[in-house]
Amino acid sequence: VLLSRPDGSEVHVSDIAEVKDAFRDTDQEAFFDGKRAAMVNVFRVGDETPLEISEIVNRYVAEHKSALPPGVEMSIWSDISEIYADRIDLLRRNANLGLILVLGVLGLFLELRLAMWVTLGIPISFIGSLLFMPGTNASINMISLFAFIVCLGIVVDDAIVVGEAVHTKRRQGLPPLQAAIAGVREVAMPVLFAVLTTIIAFAPMLFVPGPAGKFFRLIPIVVIAVLAISLVESLFVLPSHLAHRGAAVLVPTAAIVAGLMFGMPYGLGYAIGLGLGTLLVGGVLLLLLGKLAEGRAYKWIERQQTRFSHFVEWLIEHTYVPVVHKALDRRYLTLCIGIALLLGSFGLVAGGRINFTFMPKVESDVIVGSLEMPYGTAVSETQAVADRMVKTAQQILAEKGGEHTVGRGIFSQVGDSGSMRGGPSASVKTAGGGHLAEVAVFLVPLKDRSFGSTEFARLWRERLGEIPGARTLKFGFSTGPSAGAAVDIALSHKDLDVLEAAANRLAARLADYSGVYDIDNGFSPGKEQLDLKLRPSARVLGLTEADLARQIRSSFFGAEAVRQQRGRDELRVYVRLPESERQSEHDIEELLVRTPAGGEIPLSQAAEIHRGRSYTAISRKDGRRVVRVTAEVDESAANATKVVKDVEENVLPGILHEFDGLSYSLEGEQRSQAETMGSLGKGFAFAIIAIFALLAVAFRSYIQPLIIMGVIPFGLVGALIGHVAMGYDLSLMSLMGIVALSGVVVNDSLILVDAANGFRDGGMARREAIVAGGARRFRPILLTSLTTFFGLTPMILETSVQARFLIPMAISLGFGVLFATGITLVLVPAVYAIVDDVKRAWAKLTGFVAGERPHEPAPGE
Repeated sequence: VLLSRPDGSEVHVSDIAEVKDAFRDTDQEAFFDGKRAAMVNVFRVGDETPLEISEIVNRYVAEHKSALPPGVEMSIWSDISEIYADRIDLLRRNANLGLILVLGVLGLFLELRLAMWVTLGIPISFIGSLLFMPGTNASINMISLFAFIVCLGIVVDDAIVVGEAVHTKRRQGLPPLQAAIAGVREVAMPVLFAVLTTIIAFAPMLFVPGPAGKFFRLIPIVVIAVLAISLVESLFVLPSHLAHRGAAVLVPTAAIVAGLMFGMPYGLGYAIGLGLGTLLVGGVLLLLLGKLAEGRAYKWIERQQTRFSHFVEWLIEHTYVPVVHKALDRRYLTLCIGIALLLGSFGLVAGGRINFTFMPKVESDVIVGSLEMPYGTAVSETQAVADRMVKTAQQILAEKGGEHTVGRGIFSQVGDSGSMRGGPSASVKTAGGGHLAEVAVFLVPLKDRSFGSTEFARLWRERLGEIPGARTLKFGFSTGPSAGAAVDIALSHKDLDVLEAAANRLAARLADYSGVYDIDNGFSPGKEQLDLKLRPSARVLGLTEADLARQIRSSFFGAEAVRQQRGRDELRVYVRLPESERQSEHDIEELLVRTPAGGEIPLSQAAEIHRGRSYTAISRKDGRRVVRVTAEVDESAANATKVVKDVEENVLPGILHEFDGLSYSLEGEQRSQAETMGSLGKGFAFAIIAIFALLAVAFRSYIQPLIIMGVIPFGLVGALIGHVAMGYDLSLMSLMGIVALSGVVVNDSLILVDAANGFRDGGMARREAIVAGGARRFRPILLTSLTTFFGLTPMILETSVQARFLIPMAISLGFGVLFATGITLVLVPAVYAIVDDVKRAWAKLTGFVAGERPHEPAPGE
C-alpha cells in the first residue's frame, strides 16, 4: 500500500507499476547437450581422496535423480577420479614390472636367498618413508608414486654392495657371522657416502620456484626418505639377515607392504584385507618354497645361477681385465676419446639437434574453446557464436565415430570464461560479461578413441575459421602444471597509442611463424561508455554529479526499495523504469532528472554527453602501461624456446627501433623457465660442491674426489643419447633427472676408487691395484647400474599420454646411469693412473708429494 485516502481507498504498487517476481538480470546462460543447465563443481578438502569424493557424489546422484521433477535431469559429466585411478594403476603396473625386473637381475647375479634379502630392502625402505610423508604434507599421488618407481633401482644399490661384500667373504670361507661383519666393515664408508651424495643430488629439487616446484617437490621428499631408511637397513638389518639366514620375516613384511603400498589408496579396509590375504598366500608359498628347496627345481635354479656366476667371472677375467690393461697402457688416448665424446654430445644441444621444451603438454579428455568478443557485444550475438562452436564440435564428433560414442557431452556457457578444467590460461583475468563464452567438449578416455585432443582442437580451430568481430578465440586441451603461455612478451610504453601499434606489429610478426597459434595482442580496449559533464545551468539548479549518477543508476539498474524474507531466502525489491524505456541511448538522453526544487529536466540539458571507453584492466610497470602479447606453440611443428629466441634476435630489435621509448620483458613460460633454470643451476652447483666436500672428507684428498666426480658429465651424455633414442625433447623433468643423476653416477666410481685404494694400502703396486679394484667391484657396479636401469625401464617404455611428462626424468636417470657405468669401469682407472702420473711428475720436481703411497712404482712401469 503506497497511499490511503480519507475515503478508505488505497493505492497499491500494482496500480502504478508492473510487479514481477523473477530472478536478477544476468548475462550468463549455460547449456549441456543443447538443454539449459547449471554446473556444480565438487572439490575435496582435508584428507579426502578423489576416489572417496567420487563415490559419495555418484551415490548422491543415483539416489536423488529419480526424485527430480519431470524434464529435469542430473548427471556427472566429468569425474577427475577416473583420471586419478588410471594414473595410479599406470604407475602401479610400472612399479610391479620394475620390481620383477630388479628381482630378476638380482637373481642372476646373486644366489637366490641373497637376492631375496636384498629385494626385501625395497619394501622396508618404502614403508619407512611412508612414516615420514605425513610430516611433510606429502600424499600418495601420481608424483609420489613416480618417485617410488625412481627409487626401485636406486634403493638396492647400497644393499647390493653390502650383500655382495658379505657374499664374497662367505665364498672365501668365513662363517656367516664373521662374513657379515667383515663385509660390512669393508664397504661401510663407500656405502655411507654413496647414499649421502645421492641425497644431496636430489635436494636441489626442493627449492625449485613456481608452480613446477610445488608440483614436483614430492620427488626429492620421497627419494630422500627412502634412501635414508635404506641406508640403515643395508648397514644394520641386512647383515643380520645374511648372518642368520632367517626367512620367516619375509611373509609378514610382504603382507604389511602389500597393505600399505597397494591398498591404502583404496581405503583402510581394503588395505587390511589385502594385507591379510598376502599373509595367507605368503604362508602357503613359504611352505611350498621349503619343499622346493628339497627338490630338483631349486637345485636346477642353483645350477643356472652358478653357471651365470661363472660366466660373469669369465667375463671379468677374459674381457674386462684386458680392456682395463689396454686403457691403462693408452690412458691419455682413452681420456682424449672420452673428452671428444663429451664435446660431441654437448654439440647436439648447442647445434639444436635436441630441442628443449620447458613443460611438455599432457593431453586432457576435455577440450575447451574460449571466446572473447568486443566489450559491449550483445548476449544474443555472443550466444550465436557459441552455438556455432557447439555445432562444429558436434560435426567433428560425428565424423570421429558419433557424438555420444567418442564424446560424453558438450557444455557451453555465455557470460563467463576460464572456469572449465583444461581451458586455456589467460595472461590477464577479466570479469564476466555477455561478450564472453566458453564451450567444453568432454571426450571418452584416450584408450576408447582413435584420436587425440590435440587433433580435435586443430580440426575445431580450422573448421570454425575466422569469427567476425571476435577479439580472441583460444583452445585448451592440456592438463597438469602450467607456467603460462608459451610465448608471452610484455611491451611497455608511456603512450597508449604507441603501445597499441607496437602490440599489433608484434602480433602480426608472430603470425608469420609456423606452428604459432592463438595469438593475442593483449590490447583490451574495453566497453564503450557515455561520459557525462554537468552543465553550468544544471549546477545553478542545485544538481551535482552525484545526483546524476544516483538517478541514472536507479532508473536503469534499479533502486533497492525494501528487503523481504521468504523462507531461507532474502528477496530484494528494486524499482526502475520499464524495460521498454531503458533499451537505447536515446532513452538515456531523454531521461528526466529531478532537481532539488522538485522540477524535472532532460538529462541532455543537464549534462554534456560524450562517447568514451572504459578499460576493464590497466596494467602498469614502473608507472608505464604494459600490454602482454601472447601465443601458443604447436610442439609438433615448432619449438617455443627457438621461436622466442628468434623473436628476440630478429623481430624485437626492429620494433624497438621503430617505436622509440618502447621496452619489453619475457613473461609466462619463458619467465618461469628462466627462474627455474636459474634455481636448478644454483642447486646443481651446490650439489657438486657438497658432493666434493663429502668425498674430500671420505678420502682425505682433494684430488681423488675429482677422479670420482669425473663421471658426472658422462652421465649427462647418456641422458642426451637416451632422449635422442627415445624421441623425446629435453624438458624440466629431464633437467631434474640430470641434476639427480650427478649423485647417482658417482656411487660406482666411488666404490671402485675405494677398492683400488684399499689394494694399494694392502701393498699392491698401482697397476695391479687399479685392475684388482675394478675386477673386485665389477659385479656390484654392473648390478647396481642394471637394477637402476631395469627398475625404470617400464616407465621409459610407457606409451600412455598421462605419463609423458614424467618419462624424461626416467630417461635421464636410466640411460645416464647405464652409460656412466661403462665410463666408470674404463675411464676412471685411466684417469686414476693419469692423476698418479701427475703426482709423480710433481714429486720429481719438488722432491715431495703429499699422500704418496708405498710400494711404487710397479715393476715394468
